Order: sequence, then C-alpha cells, then structure tokens
Amino acid sequence: MVAMPAIEHPVSGDDLLQTFLNLDTPPGYKAELIEGEIVVTPPPDGDHEDAIARFSRAVARHAAADLYVSGGKGLITPGGRFIPDATVAPLGHFRAQDSWAQPSGVLLVLEVTSTGPQKDRDVKRRGYAAAGIPCYLLIDRSRAEAVLFTDPVDGDYAALIQVPFGKPLDLPAPFSFALDTAPLQ
Repeated sequence: MVAMPAIEHPVSGDDLLQTFLNLDTPPGYKAELIEGEIVVTPPPDGDHEDAIARFSRAVARHAAADLYVSGGKGLITPGGRFIPDATVAPLGHFRAQDSWAQPSGVLLVLEVTSTGPQKDRDVKRRGYAAAGIPCYLLIDRSRAEAVLFTDPVDGDYAALIQVPFGKPLDLPAPFSFALDTAPLQ
C-alpha cells in the first residue's frame, strides 16, 4: 500500500456544513464543527468514560427532578455543531428529535477534557453560553478540577465555581445536590 499525502481543499459556508453533515466517521469517533473547523476525535479513554458514567449516575440518583442524560446528542450552537460528552434535559426532551437538535430546553452540558482541552475551556464554553444553555460543567482532568459555568450572558457565562477534585460542587436547581467530584478525576 502506498500512502498518499493529505490534500487540503478549503470549503466554507453551506459547502462546509454539507461536507460536515456528509462525513462518514469510523465507529466510536465523533465529528464536530467548531468555529468553521471540522474536528474528528477518537474514542475516549476509560477514565474519560468513567467520569461521564459517574456523573450520569449521580444525576439519576440525586437530582431533584427527573432528568435525562444523553451521551451523544448533537447540538446546534452559534459556535458550530457540538457533541457534548453529556447533555442533560428534562425526561423525554429528546424524543422525536433529529440527531442535530436546537439547544432550547437543555439544562446542562458536560465536557471531560482529553488531550486538547483548550476547545472545551474556551470555544465550547462560549458556544454553549451563546446557545443559552444555563449550565456548563467542565471536568478538567489536566488541571484536576471541576468548573461549573452558569448564567449565560452576551456569549459567555457570567458566573463560575471551581473546585479541586475531591471537593463537592453544588449544582443549582433542578439538580439541587452536591456533586462528589472525587470519582470524576
């Protein structure tokens, strides 16, 4: 087999969106359109998946309301088309929705950092805020902390709470419980 060099073919606007929507990614990979760039990421490592599972379990056990945690819901945001590691909405909210949905009604999105955490810390944070998602929870493994961003205003979050792993993080209503961050690291 002969390896062929990559050839760049710049596309923009509607062509870029159509190219993105027509991608055929390998099983387990996820493709996102982030600020005009197609980003394809490999399947997450076990610790990444464990953090998501533990968060989902905590929501199911302790939230004051019946909430649904989706592990792969595509959201259309002003910053692009993002697939959060977890998306939380009222029970039944995602029924009959397409694979790419508007973010209205989403209560919280969760991202767990991997090898390139800057997009989670900056671009995705602003995209989720611009979409009006009330809460963005970032499990920042390289900084060993959990960060809860709330109160989206003018394309960013006006408030944040940072706690080192091991300290509880109070989640607002309708969650209304203290999230144990120790198992999320």
